[in-house]
Amino acid sequence: MLSHFGDMEGFMLFRKKIDRSCAYCAYGAKLEGGAVLCSKHGLKSEDDRCRRFRYDPCKRVPFKAKAVSFSRFTDSDFSLDE
Repeated sequence: MLSHFGDMEGFMLFRKKIDRSCAYCAYGAKLEGGAVLCSKHGLKSEDDRCRRFRYDPCKRVPFKAKAVSFSRFTDSDFSLDE
């Protein structure tokens, strides 16, 4: 487990290759309508990217997991009796 993060540059959570996006950059703040206010470049779109990108894992919203289908199981699968 990581106890000291040090420099956050290059630190990616879960995947090593994260697509750069202003939506989860440390320098950006989300605004209404899909805009991001960047402290380095001003008003940008969420889909924009630049070389100043710094990944902020707290801004990234993970995809929802697929719902599990239990239809293939029967009641006997959940029973303790054999």
